[in-house]
Amino acid sequence: MTELATAYGGVLSAWVSVGGLLLVQAIVADVAGIRAKHTPGMPVTTGHGDFLFRAVRAQANSLENLPAFIVLSLASMLLGASPQWAGGLAWTFVIARAAHMAAYYADVRTARSIAFALGFLSLIGMLVIALRAIT
Repeated sequence: MTELATAYGGVLSAWVSVGGLLLVQAIVADVAGIRAKHTPGMPVTTGHGDFLFRAVRAQANSLENLPAFIVLSLASMLLGASPQWAGGLAWTFVIARAAHMAAYYADVRTARSIAFALGFLSLIGMLVIALRAIT
């Protein structure tokens, strides 16, 4: 396991960073909910004009993308894909998710879409390097 961790340190550090990003999103959404006196467990339906709505959607979107990120980055590692490519794509995903979060909070829709697309393309890249490692 030590050799794997050494070779794929970039991917593993990206995992830690994604975990930190998810914690930040949870805290922001919780604080926004408390400030808005939102009833826990009830859906937030106010729309994009409301910061609480955007905070909850940013968090949900990150959680929706997390399984693909974990599966594809782990598969890349276990299949022996290029550590440089795997690490670069993993960090591209992290940076894109952070940019997506910031753009969602600020309600800058074009930037949010670009950041989402960049993160999605990094997932496709991870799929490609994992598939190439199989053959």
